Amino acid sequence: MNVARKRSAAAAVIGLGESTFSRKSDKTARAHAVDACLGAVSDAGLKVAEIDGLLLNRSPIEPSSVLPLHLKRDIGLGDLSLLASIEAEGSSAIQMIQYAALAIGAGMVEKVLCVFADAPVGATGAGDAYSISMNLIGLDGWDERHGLIGATGGFALSVQRYFHLYGADSNALFEAAAADREWAALNPKAFLRKPLDKDEYFASRWIVEPLRLFDCAYPVNGAVAVIVSSADRATDGLNPPVYLHGFGQGHSGARNFAGDEPEIQTGAEIAGRNLFDGLGTTPGAFDFCELYNPFSITTILALEGYGFCKPGEGADFIADGATRPGGKLPANTGGGHLSSYYLQGMTPVHEAIVQIRGQGGERQAPSTNLGLVTGFGGRMEYHSAMAVSPHRDI
Repeated sequence: MNVARKRSAAAAVIGLGESTFSRKSDKTARAHAVDACLGAVSDAGLKVAEIDGLLLNRSPIEPSSVLPLHLKRDIGLGDLSLLASIEAEGSSAIQMIQYAALAIGAGMVEKVLCVFADAPVGATGAGDAYSISMNLIGLDGWDERHGLIGATGGFALSVQRYFHLYGADSNALFEAAAADREWAALNPKAFLRKPLDKDEYFASRWIVEPLRLFDCAYPVNGAVAVIVSSADRATDGLNPPVYLHGFGQGHSGARNFAGDEPEIQTGAEIAGRNLFDGLGTTPGAFDFCELYNPFSITTILALEGYGFCKPGEGADFIADGATRPGGKLPANTGGGHLSSYYLQGMTPVHEAIVQIRGQGGERQAPSTNLGLVTGFGGRMEYHSAMAVSPHRDI
């Protein structure tokens, strides 16, 4: 393993809980959150009374009432030393875990429950929930007046720019979507498990050209919760600990000027640099990665942004099989957002924990000494990343 600097983790994830994942609108996000939190407590072999910190994350398009601070009462928690709602869009899940680890390291708290919950799928699907402006231009109302509505439109522009700069085409997007589907076929909890072939992919309808149906995330209603504790107490639980070896955030500044490439320049470069510098290593040290990928293009951009391949080479990297089962860099091993389920930043976090614990079954990566987990918000300008391992010392 190519890790240059010896280090010992100070914190670990010791509990993982999930609610029922569903496309039915029969439960609120708040109810899903309670189920996931209690599941995480049970998974860790703890009692509710032992939790002294709670961090919440809801979808950025939802009001605070969807996941209020007094969720602590619903769960039955006692007095807390840490309580907050974290909002940094899709980078929030990893940020919650980072802030929990920092608070534990500072002696503020001992065991922190971190939960994300969402229920975007209604009786007519999830389209209405995501049909809001990303405000890419920065002028209120400008995007809507010109027909640029929803994240799909913003990422469609990224695809067009990528195609123009690097000569790629829709075959690149197909390869990214098909690679995720290969992993999903091995995951009994994935929602889309049928192999995806070119005919089906290219026959699927446009959402916003050049993004088709299978280029887009598969939203579900549900929640995922984790418990973070000090590494010293991590082996007291019922399941193998997931040690937290490093974090990196990266939030790109104004890139709307001549010479900038806001469609494809992302915060990944910044977050990756901060994470790798802190670890004293390079992307080559990682055995697998779980990427936040609500659109097929984002897998390509993430692989390039985090340095696994050069700009313009991500599509070929995937097409050559590097990220697929049996490849040199297993990626999105549960099926990712495109084929498994979309619960924002907790989708990659959940799968990384499964992999580090060695509980992946047929989809278990052959080596998990060090894994990369990422999250992002906006059009990839808000980024967070973390390094996880089954080993306290690396």
